[in-house]
Amino acid sequence: MVSDIERVRNIGISAHIDSGKTTLTERILFYTKKIHKIEEVKGKSGVGATMDFMDLEREKGITIQSAATYAEWKDSIINIIDTPG
Repeated sequence: MVSDIERVRNIGISAHIDSGKTTLTERILFYTKKIHKIEEVKGKSGVGATMDFMDLEREKGITIQSAATYAEWKDSIINIIDTPG
């Protein structure tokens, strides 16, 4: 039997600006069925990425503040931190 702690994976995504950190996070959330639609980080719709929740982040298409979320994949729980570039 697998203990709960062995099921947890922690991922922190950091890289230089415009390298696709938030885009990667959005894809992980989509493919694990945590979100049902992928929004573009710099999309013209003004909706913006799920992880970019501040109005200024959505307006400029950049991450200003780190955001944390989680997703479930098979038997694992994945904690994700999306950081600014």
